[in-house]
Amino acid sequence: MRRAVEKYDMIQPGDKIAVGLSGGKDSTALLYALARYRHFSPVPFELQAITLDMGFEGMDFEPIRKMCEDLDVPYTIRKTQIGPIVFDVREEKNPCALCARMKRGALHDLAIELGCRTIALGHHADDAIETFFLSLFYEGRINTFSPVTYLDRKDITLIRPLIYVREKDIVCNPELKALPVVKSTCPADGHTKREDMKNLVKNLKKSIPDADERVLRAIENKDQFHLWFDTTRPGPEKERKTETDE
Repeated sequence: MRRAVEKYDMIQPGDKIAVGLSGGKDSTALLYALARYRHFSPVPFELQAITLDMGFEGMDFEPIRKMCEDLDVPYTIRKTQIGPIVFDVREEKNPCALCARMKRGALHDLAIELGCRTIALGHHADDAIETFFLSLFYEGRINTFSPVTYLDRKDITLIRPLIYVREKDIVCNPELKALPVVKSTCPADGHTKREDMKNLVKNLKKSIPDADERVLRAIENKDQFHLWFDTTRPGPEKERKTETDE
């Protein structure tokens, strides 16, 4: 994680960073890593854990609250009706797209309300590879998310400190395996296009074992796609890389 944080200048002195906690293994691993990083980071920063309760039945975030207490990180849960609106009111045929838009907006607003202008997200290297294939096959373009994204309309910066971490490293790490996980009860869980891309990469690796590593190197190659460059934090002497939050 430190490699990504320092290479892309993710954290500035005095930053108050909102860490988006879904309850999944990636976001809890991110909070745990950032909480430990505070103790040897070359710059001081604060953490604020935030969760959006999507309104799905059967999701208990009490273990997450206890973890935040143990890590000495303040924790805020915002109850929403995003789930019922998407699945029951709107009855969306493509629920993930609307859900993602609503969730992003609510997460950004909550972070700003709590005084955070930086939001840390738990996307790792495998997510970047899957997003690359999603964009290629469903949108016909070469793209994936950046390590750092500045949203000029809301004046917030999204950072992804786990961008170089592989999912297997999270799953197999004994310390991270011991962290609490809240199983999602979303009706679409496990039946998404992203899940299809995860299976595609898995099958591709049967024929080309290092296919995922090669895709990751291509994403990083500034002479090829220029996807992970010019993404450092905006500052008074840096040109801002802007992106709308729609």
